[in-house]
Amino acid sequence: MADDSLAPEIVEPLLRGRFGRSYRYFEQCESTQRELPVDAPEGAVAVAEEQTAGRGRLGRSWSAPPRTSVLVSINLRPLVDSARLPELSLVAGAAAAEAIAAETGLDPEVRFPNDLLIDGRKVAGILAEARDDRVVLGIGINANIPPAQLPEPAATSLLAEAGAPVDRARLLAAVLERLEAHYDRWNRRP
Repeated sequence: MADDSLAPEIVEPLLRGRFGRSYRYFEQCESTQRELPVDAPEGAVAVAEEQTAGRGRLGRSWSAPPRTSVLVSINLRPLVDSARLPELSLVAGAAAAEAIAAETGLDPEVRFPNDLLIDGRKVAGILAEARDDRVVLGIGINANIPPAQLPEPAATSLLAEAGAPVDRARLLAAVLERLEAHYDRWNRRP
């Protein structure tokens, strides 16, 4: 999909909830995790076509060719006890798995604490970082990475698994919609 883009004019009309209503878009940035200001409202997102210093859990790097992945960070202000914050990775994993299933027909599994797998290979990762009375939740999904360009043998992409390109804008909108629903239920739970 040569014209595939996550630009605001393409994604914003697809949004159905409050998540993504403050939408920061970058052709390239170091990491979307660094692009949401301290005063960003809950549900604000930072989206990039390419990250030059993307990272996963335990400081591992996360890389993908430009315009092949869904790379998004969401600003959250949960009203729960801080001891529950690690649960957010699983909440986000369930939401992303549902969105992927809805958009592709694939059935990813959530692997504790922060990965999505298809047939045992990593297709997505989640990074939740608590800071400044908020949580910045990063989600990276290998969407349209050709098999030959996957970063490691243990990785896969939706393109490799489904055999066809994925509409990244629709996938991002689906992730945000499902994340909002899962997050709201989790945030209300005692």
